[in-house]
Amino acid sequence: MRKILFLMVAAATSVALFGCNTVQGVGKDIEKGGEAIQKAVK
Repeated sequence: MRKILFLMVAAATSVALFGCNTVQGVGKDIEKGGEAIQKAVK
């Protein structure tokens, strides 16, 4: 559970630090973060 929480916080932080200028770009960043979380859980 801690690993998932850590990955979610890391993904949110990376989105905040490397945010995009468009809504579409932010959506892609969030999607990539979700994919990373799914890979870590498997």
